[in-house]
Parts: sequence; C-alpha cells; structure tokens
Amino acid sequence: MMSRTAITRRALLGTAAAAAASAAATTPAAATPGRPSAGPAAGRGPHRPFDEARVRRWAADTWTSMLAMTDEETGLPADNIAADLAAEGRSGYTSPTNIGGLLWSAVVARELGLLSNRDTKNLCRRTLSTLLEVERHEHSGMFFNWYDEATGAALRAWPGSGDVIHPFCSSVDNAWLGTALRVVGEAVPSAGRLADQLFRSMRWDAFYNPGTDPAHPSVRPGGLMHGGFFPFEHDRPDGVYQGTHVGGDPVWLTTHHYDTIVSETRMTSYLGILTGQVPAQHYYAAWRTFPASCDWSWQESQPVGETRTYLGIEVYEGAYSYRGMRVVPGWGGSMFEELMPDVFVPESRWGPRSWGRNHPLHVRAQREHGLEQAGYGYWGFSPSSDPFGGYREYGVDQLGLSAEGYCSDRESTNVDVGFGDCREATNPDPTFGDGVVTPHASFLAMAYEPEHSFRNLAGIEDELEAYGPGGFHDAVAVSGTRAERHLSLDQAMIMGAVGNVLERDVLRRAFGTRRASSALRPLLGREVFGAGIG
Repeated sequence: MMSRTAITRRALLGTAAAAAASAAATTPAAATPGRPSAGPAAGRGPHRPFDEARVRRWAADTWTSMLAMTDEETGLPADNIAADLAAEGRSGYTSPTNIGGLLWSAVVARELGLLSNRDTKNLCRRTLSTLLEVERHEHSGMFFNWYDEATGAALRAWPGSGDVIHPFCSSVDNAWLGTALRVVGEAVPSAGRLADQLFRSMRWDAFYNPGTDPAHPSVRPGGLMHGGFFPFEHDRPDGVYQGTHVGGDPVWLTTHHYDTIVSETRMTSYLGILTGQVPAQHYYAAWRTFPASCDWSWQESQPVGETRTYLGIEVYEGAYSYRGMRVVPGWGGSMFEELMPDVFVPESRWGPRSWGRNHPLHVRAQREHGLEQAGYGYWGFSPSSDPFGGYREYGVDQLGLSAEGYCSDRESTNVDVGFGDCREATNPDPTFGDGVVTPHASFLAMAYEPEHSFRNLAGIEDELEAYGPGGFHDAVAVSGTRAERHLSLDQAMIMGAVGNVLERDVLRRAFGTRRASSALRPLLGREVFGAGIG
C-alpha cells in the first residue's frame, strides 16, 4: 500500500517540474465574447492564451490539498480541510461525491505528471476496495450520504454535535460517484474491474419516477428523478412517502424531484439513460424555463421562447434575457449548475444548438455581472464556503429561476426586473455590496473563456491573496475576507477542469465512450435551446 509520504513526494516533484516548465506562448485574441461556439476551445492547439506553467502549479498545489484530505488506510477523502493542510483540520466525514472527486482527480494528476501510473493504480484500487466493503443500500447498490473517511463506517451521528443522521441515498451524490467509476473504468485499466463491479451494481432507476404514480400527478411526461430515498427499515423522516424500489423493495422516497435541466443533477439522468435503466424521453422532461404566463410570474423574470417536440415530449424552449443575451437559467444561477456535468459529458460538442450555445453565454454573463453590472473587479459565482462563516450558495440571481436566487454578494442583493405586464419591477438597478467569488467557478469557465478566466484567477491569487500551500482558498470576498479552507468537491472540480483544458479533454474522453455517445449524443444533438444573442 502506498504511503502518504510517497504520494506527497511525487506531488511535490510534480510541482517543481511544473514551475520549471517554460510558459506557453500567448495566442491571438480570443473569440468574440459570448458568440455561441461548437465547443470548448481552450485545449486545442499548441498555444494557449494563458501562462501554462502557472496553471500547472495551481493544479499541483490543488492536488497536494486533496492528498492531505485523504486517509492513507481507507483511501477516502475528507469533505474539507483547513488551508494549512494540518491533518487535524480534516472534517471527519465524507460523501459519495467527495470520493468520486478524488478518483477522477487521480486520473488528472497522472496526466499532469503529478502521479505515476503505479501510484494512480494503487490509489484507485485502495479507494475502490474500501467502497466494496462499506455499508450501502443492498437492493439498489446506492451509497449512503455520509461516511467516516478514517474508517469507512456509515455515519449515524454528526461529528461534533451527535445529531442523528438517517441513512440517505442521494441521487445526485451517487451520480458523481458513478461518473467517477466510469472514468476510472476506462482510464485506469488495472483498477477497471473493481470500478466496473461497483458501477454495475448501482440502479439509477431507483430514483426514477415515471409519472404514473397518482400521488404525484404533477410529474411531467418523461418522468423525473427523486432527490433520493431512505431505507424503509428506518423510521420515517419528514418530507417522504412510501414507494417501491425496482424489484419491489419499499423505500421512503423524497417528495421533491429535480425538474430543471440547468442543474448538476442532470448527471443522474445521463447515467440512467446510458445504462438503459431510464427511457431516453426522460431527458426532455425537465423544465428549460417555466412558462411565460402570469400564472408563473413568481419566477425570476419572464422568459421568451417557443415550444418544440422531441420524442413525443413537448418542451418549452424558454430563456431569460440578460444584457443582450438569452440564457437558459439554472435554479440559482451558479457556475456549478451550468458547467459541472460538462466536465465529463462533452455537452457543447454533442449539443451544438443547446449546450453549445448556453455554456459560453452563461460564462460571459457571469463575467459581465462581476466586472460590469456589479463592478466587483472579479467574477465567478457558485456555492462555496462563505468567507464570513459556514457554507453558502452564491450565484448570479438573474441567471436563476428562483425569485430569491443565489446572490453574488454578502448582502444578498436581489435584482427584480419584474415579469412583463404581470408583475412590476421592484429593484431593477440595485447597488451591489461585497461580492464573493470562488475560484472553482473560473476554472470551470476556462474551457470557454480561457484568457478571461486565467486573468481573473491570477488576480485572486496576486491581489486578493486567496492562496496557500493547497492552492486557492475556497472563496474570497472582494473586500479581502477569505474562506481559508478547501472543500474536496471544489478542489476536484478544479482538477477536472484543468485536466480537460491542458490534457485534451481527458475526463470527457474517458466518460464519453461509444456507449455514452450512442445513448446521449442524439438527445443533446436534436435539441434547440432558446439561448442566443439579442
């Protein structure tokens, strides 16, 4: 078994090699901002519009933080760690998403020269072996949401407080682990058997509601995914109802479903469809926006668009107008909702008239919000550690369906432009306060605006000084207050984004196999979003 010292030594050697590398030559000017493209361009060609050596240093330091979070016996990463990387600063708990993030980050670390083939194999096999032994839901193969990273035990009480934890299987958290298993199965052949064994045991239709349950008549044609379920043998928690898992196993299903397409939760749908456990029509069931009628005037703003039909499912292809753009919004308007699935599924290439339009426009909108509308001097808004304590959902609220939105500043400044003739504007041109940016948002954006993203990150390091031995601090207010810790998921998003930009879409290639392409590409390719310019 590989020791922490051995891994860290290799990571540090990788850092030194990266720092010694010569910077890549600058490219000609980037494409016109906001112009819809056929796909990410940052990883193409020998020249890049940023200092490649510096980006590699950022990745090496990020990988160092992930190693510091990882238990050397179980191979499980902590949820978070203090920025000084001291072992006693580990959180004491982890989730399926965090574990998946470590696995795909190891693949990227290997490609970046931070980890040898042998050490990549050993790390992946150790983590996967632990997963084969931990407690999970027997009939669906799904993992519970919280484990002790040092022992692998499923948590029944919250560390520190002792509050009771009911074992819960989250659809989206299991999806990120499932995604990582597919990546490892393809990219690390020596660990592929274990990864495939685990992936094949996971039933994505355990979360699927086909819309035939009379208890939920509002589920749209094509069906939706539940937030998750609790095992039936436990006491009934709040907000659930009794349902049946495939095979007749009773479970407590959440009453809420994921019903918007611009959400990280679409990854669960992708996995269900590509495995054949969920019908293809399900992809079109989620809202793009809610309808434009006054009955829906509670949403952020009035959409524009038209209705199209795909595989017999009627889809209102709505979009929100923002600064001369039409953007399909997420629930809260965060970079995470828009771009995290795109780290694995080549959405812009497979859906040139849908995601290929929306992704670059969302990035442009976030940049213009931070630099022009709000005047923060920085941009990149997504859920993260709160520099002022705890965790908080940040975003651009005009890019979100929720009327409350995920706001971009500490003061929760909410823009309200009204809803046509249905609702008057109450706060169309506010003054924004202390903006809060998170580096992982700019890394996700790097595939679409590499030069702008790099410049923003360089400023966060040099001017806001939100950087340490484990890479970027998780978030920073433009006033200078920093969230001096690292979240495992956010660091893993940084690793994934850098891997794709520097190493020829390494994660998209690993996930986007012929099987995935044949199942998903036709769905993404036939759709026409309402996104565009004007």
